[in-house]
Amino acid sequence: MRGIVRIFSGIQPTGRKHLGNYIGAITQYVAGQDRGNPAIYCIVDLHATTVAYDPAELRERVLDTTAILIAAGLDPDRCVLFRQGDVAEHTELCWLLSSVTELGRLNRMHQFRDKSVAQRELVSAGLLMYPVLQAADVLVYRAHEVPVGEDQREHLELMRDVAERFNARYGDLLVVPKHRIPEVGARVRDLQEPERKMSTTGGTPQGTVLVLDEPNVVLKKFKRAVTDSEDPPTIRRGAGKAGITNLIEILASVRGSEPADVERDFANARYGDFKVAVGEEVAAWLAPVRERYEALRADEDALEGALAAGAGKARALASETLRDVRRAMGVGPPGG
Repeated sequence: MRGIVRIFSGIQPTGRKHLGNYIGAITQYVAGQDRGNPAIYCIVDLHATTVAYDPAELRERVLDTTAILIAAGLDPDRCVLFRQGDVAEHTELCWLLSSVTELGRLNRMHQFRDKSVAQRELVSAGLLMYPVLQAADVLVYRAHEVPVGEDQREHLELMRDVAERFNARYGDLLVVPKHRIPEVGARVRDLQEPERKMSTTGGTPQGTVLVLDEPNVVLKKFKRAVTDSEDPPTIRRGAGKAGITNLIEILASVRGSEPADVERDFANARYGDFKVAVGEEVAAWLAPVRERYEALRADEDALEGALAAGAGKARALASETLRDVRRAMGVGPPGG
């Protein structure tokens, strides 16, 4: 049954989706589409332009991501699924919110500092403004809840501060959103380097499990996963056991159980057997998504049609907020 909570989250179209994306975000999207009223999910192509990219590839990645989301269980008829660049209200609200955003705060954001170092040719103003556009993405829908990974906590805090500062200055018009971070699986780790999160850009190829990997590839990656040197080996979470902790939490997420249940089930297992068991369950869990994806991705017209329909629903919601914001800020004609 749908409640009164309005949910929003955005997902990057860049890169291939991996197990961390799937557990930390996509499964939350699917669970939220019947709880949100509505649940709004945005493929953020404008955010993807803040670093070097290939335009043709970006268009392809948007459709790839759309097909993965639908294959995972998102139903465009039960949620609002759209492409960010199709709804101009996002960028206009971003500009208006820039007037209540601290420049120094943007300069100190971890993502801006990390990505600035990686840019060889140009550190764009868009990269600096990324969190303001992200705030606009959410605030333009007056969303109550934002399902995100742990790494987005800093951006959510900025977003809340921007909304509160706007409301204090112009009236109580924007909803101050709350984040929703999963207790298990919020930060899936690289199988080869479990001290760092799984990533298609900063991770290792063998340590990154892709949603569209063939089952035998998934199993091979888990078989090679780094564990630890504890003797005798024990399947438990704790200090010095980043690799085993990661595997325990992954399996708990797949099963929908508690990590303690996994520890109990494999209390007497050897590391090799445990890695195989996790790999087999993950491969079986992802296989139906990969199969549905292949059929969906082949019909680009249907994917574009779903995004266009979603954009229409998104604009209807966003335009109401933007009208109120413009009126409060004195922008445009009176009453407009």
